Amino acid sequence: MRFIVWLLRALVFVVLLILALANTQEASLNFVAGYAWQAPLILLGLVFFAVGLFAGVLAAAPALVRMRLENARLRRQIKNAQNAPVVLDEPPLPPII
Repeated sequence: MRFIVWLLRALVFVVLLILALANTQEASLNFVAGYAWQAPLILLGLVFFAVGLFAGVLAAAPALVRMRLENARLRRQIKNAQNAPVVLDEPPLPPII
């Protein structure tokens, strides 16, 4: 199974490499106020991929921090529960008639 996974990874890498080498022509990205940035198309794609990846990680960070804090709180509760003495509650006696 590991061999198949690595084979698929290598295949995806080769396909992406071929696409990158095939898209080396210049592309122009026009901004406001007449500013334009000219770069190879693959570089523009890489920049936008990196910006999107950064935005995704930044958006997921608060939830990740919140989950880690809750995980630490729950671990403390488990540790405290394991260290607490066991108290056996005896059921109440039936009424005497």
